Amino acid sequence: MIKGGPIVILLVEDDLAHAEIVRRNLEDFRVANRIVHVTDGQAALDYLFRQNGYADAAANPLPNLILLDLRLPKVDGMEVLRRIKQDDLLMRIPTVVLTTSSAESDMVNAYTQGACSYLVKPVDFEKFTKQLEAFGYYWLAWNQFPE
Repeated sequence: MIKGGPIVILLVEDDLAHAEIVRRNLEDFRVANRIVHVTDGQAALDYLFRQNGYADAAANPLPNLILLDLRLPKVDGMEVLRRIKQDDLLMRIPTVVLTTSSAESDMVNAYTQGACSYLVKPVDFEKFTKQLEAFGYYWLAWNQFPE
């Protein structure tokens, strides 16, 4: 856990129903965290590179974890991942792909671009909830983040 502050999670998800499921499940953990939700790839890049409406570093801290959908408007999730992992500062942020795509080519491409994990969202609500619960335990309760 991050010393002195919440774990900041950047959720890059254009499906508002999926984003709400993620938000509700992660908020159930007793770990202080802040979820920043953006709905397209360009907004994710703007947030991460502190451009446009995200220039204030105090109001828009860099995330400790990124949850990234692949199928996004404006800038594709794979391009967002590629740009994150090419930046000296951002490349250290664990980036987890959370997508509906189970295509082998997407998985290979995501891992090649530097994804830390690749999770396929189950269609079934209950299975999705259980997946997020396990995800939350791993990333928010057990995983250690550097300062």
